Amino acid sequence: MSDIRLLDGSIGQELVNRFGGPLSTMWSTDVLIERPDLVVELHTEYFDVGATIATTNTYAILQDRLDYENSPHDIIKLWDSAISAAVTARDKTAYGSVAGSIGPLVGSYVPELCPPPIEAEVAYTPIVEALSPHVDLLLIETMSSISQAMGALRAVKNVSIPIWLALSVDDFDGTKLRSGEALSDIRTCVDNYRIDAILINCSRPEAVNDGVKIIGQFGLPFGAYANGFTVINDEYKKISSTVAALKKRLDLTDKRYVDEVFKWIDSGATIVGGCCEIGPSAIKALSQKLISSGFCIV
Repeated sequence: MSDIRLLDGSIGQELVNRFGGPLSTMWSTDVLIERPDLVVELHTEYFDVGATIATTNTYAILQDRLDYENSPHDIIKLWDSAISAAVTARDKTAYGSVAGSIGPLVGSYVPELCPPPIEAEVAYTPIVEALSPHVDLLLIETMSSISQAMGALRAVKNVSIPIWLALSVDDFDGTKLRSGEALSDIRTCVDNYRIDAILINCSRPEAVNDGVKIIGQFGLPFGAYANGFTVINDEYKKISSTVAALKKRLDLTDKRYVDEVFKWIDSGATIVGGCCEIGPSAIKALSQKLISSGFCIV
C-alpha cells in the first residue's frame, strides 16, 4: 500500500459556519482578528481526526482583495494570526505539517479577471515572503487557467520549501480547467516551473475523477481535494458576492465523499483531503477508511 498524505478539509467555509458573524466577501478574514482561538480549534480538530497537514487561513488574504473591500485590517497582522493558528495546532499535536495557502488574485473561479503573470508575480511576492519562513510547504490553490497558475509559480520560484500546485476544473468536465483550457496543457507549467506536487481542488468530486487521471501522467506526486458545492454559479463569480450564493450538496454524505476519494487513490493519488463544505467528519471518515484499508497516513 502507498503512503497517503492526508490534507485537512474546509478552512474558510468551516470558519464562516462556526463564526456566526455576518457574511462578507472576505469570508473568514474577520475571525482571525476577533476569534483567532476558533482557527486554532479548527486546525487542531483536523489533526485530531487524522489529517497530517494544516492549511493556513490565508487563501483570501491578498492585498488586492483587502483594497477592493476597503478592509480596515492590517495584512501583516492577518498573515501572522493565520500562521500562528496553524503552527500552534501543529505544535500542540506534535506531528504533521503546515501548508501556506495562496489563493487566486481578484477572486475564485474568475481567471479571466486575473492580471497577467508578470503583474501577478509582483502581487503575490509579499504573501510568499510572509509565509515561506514559517510553513513547511506552499500550497497554491484553485488556479483556474494556465496564465493564472504561471503568475503564482513565478512568485515562488526562489523559495526553498516544496511547492504544491492545485488546479480547479470545470464542474462537469474534469478534463478542462475552469477557463476552458485543456487540463493536459498545464504541462507547460510542469515543464517550466518548479512544482513538487500537483493536485485538483475546489471542484466537484465526480469531475476530479477525470482530472486526476490527467495530472497523474506528469510524473509528479499528485492528488486532490474536492468541494461539496452543487455548482459554482454565475452569481458567485461576481466579485462582490459571498458564499451565500453557493449551495451545499445534500447528497454528498461523508461515505459518498470517501468513496469518491478512493477512486482517485485507485488512479494513483497519494495526497487527498477536502475543500469547501468538506468538514472534519468527512476527514475523520476518510482517515478511518484509509487505515482500515491498510494505507499508512504520513
